[in-house]
Amino acid sequence: MSESDYSSIEHFKVSFPVEYVAHVEINRPQKMNAFIEIMWLNLKKIFDRLSDDPNVRAILFSGAGDRAFSAGLDVQAASQGGTLQTEASDVARKARKMRAHVIEFQDCISSLEACSKPVIALLHGVSYGLAIDMAAACDIRIACTNLRASVKEVDIGLAADIGSLTRLPKIVGSFSWVKEVALSAREFGAIEAEKVGLVSRVVDGGRAEGVKVGLEMCGLIAQKSPVAVWGTKEILNWSRERGVDDGLKFTAIWNAAMLQTDDVKAALLSGIQKRKAKFEKL
Repeated sequence: MSESDYSSIEHFKVSFPVEYVAHVEINRPQKMNAFIEIMWLNLKKIFDRLSDDPNVRAILFSGAGDRAFSAGLDVQAASQGGTLQTEASDVARKARKMRAHVIEFQDCISSLEACSKPVIALLHGVSYGLAIDMAAACDIRIACTNLRASVKEVDIGLAADIGSLTRLPKIVGSFSWVKEVALSAREFGAIEAEKVGLVSRVVDGGRAEGVKVGLEMCGLIAQKSPVAVWGTKEILNWSRERGVDDGLKFTAIWNAAMLQTDDVKAALLSGIQKRKAKFEKL
């Protein structure tokens, strides 16, 4: 696929700045990249396509403009449209429709995690609410020093329901810290995010510097065997919820098939011959 295949997808920009690397940008900077309903539906559409694209091996995910990765859900638009409203009068029927709506929203954000290619989130500027949900669903998170992050949902009267409360405790080293930021909705910056393990790297500067570092990281991953990278992401995600013994058994079954790839031979020969390995597309 090419950039033109994604040009009609509203509020996003998809480019391919490096071989085998895609850059997905949330493109609503005039609203600080806040999400309306069509955007999370389009997010899933994009990442489902990239997951199946044999020309993509790694993805950088950022927000357009210097001010924000994303200010989260566009609450004003949601309150005026159908996102927070249903036509049913009975409480149980309202709850049923709302539950289906939340699950659909969750599935769209989970497409970042389900994508077969590694996704690197670049957190910069304002990163509130849904921004943390999306970042937590990505494989790697890096942050710019201008980061202003918040698990913001309690400030709009709800418990975060799109992934932060489920994923953050599995990512960071302190359950107490997760509860603190989720219950208070206070802001935290890049240094604090790195300290607790939410991000693995802090980039000195703003979005432009972060994009450069993110693309370099994606480019490095894209040089590796796509079969090995795919397997590594699958095994890590599968093992996260399970014990060591189950993880080892799953890995054995996975590699019983995947070790038969020609990529292993290509990687070994490149090391012996001191040259850069070249791998077939997925």
